[in-house]
Amino acid sequence: MSDETGTPTPSTPTPSIPGPSTPGPRPEEIRFFGTTWVDHSGHYGLRRAGVGIGALVLAVAGCFVLRFAYQGLALADVGSFVNVLLVAAFAICSALGFSRTWGGFSERPDPEKQASLRGFLAIGFVGVLVAYAVRCVTEAPGEKLRRREYETAREQYARRSERRTGNPAKKKSGGKQRKG
Repeated sequence: MSDETGTPTPSTPTPSIPGPSTPGPRPEEIRFFGTTWVDHSGHYGLRRAGVGIGALVLAVAGCFVLRFAYQGLALADVGSFVNVLLVAAFAICSALGFSRTWGGFSERPDPEKQASLRGFLAIGFVGVLVAYAVRCVTEAPGEKLRRREYETAREQYARRSERRTGNPAKKKSGGKQRKG
């Protein structure tokens, strides 16, 4: 805590996460995890468990809502064709939602394609939630992709900064000197 204002003092950045005054690339935040995925700090394991369990609970609740909708159609006696069509639509959209979400954890999705599939992903929300829950077993959703991008950015920054060490005006050139 700061003595004068009573406000908490910012924690010192860990060596793997650059602070606000540290030059270089910054890690991208992941929803529910922030930048704790970089060095697995800040109750990272508990967050992963919480997100996974929360996604499973929401998926089960979503299945109950879909079951009630199906029972409502059965009570309305709309016919078996509509019932089969409804079940098939939710199954296909959930499978599509799972595969798109799972693929989005390993590579960046195309924004235009993602926008065009937003309706399918909304209908297949159970598949999206199951993908989040399953991915939380091994890592934060999207951690591998962000870690790969962050490591690449750090390597590129290190290569660029190595080449620019020192003041170029002070270097002695072996060739012609430019007169000013």
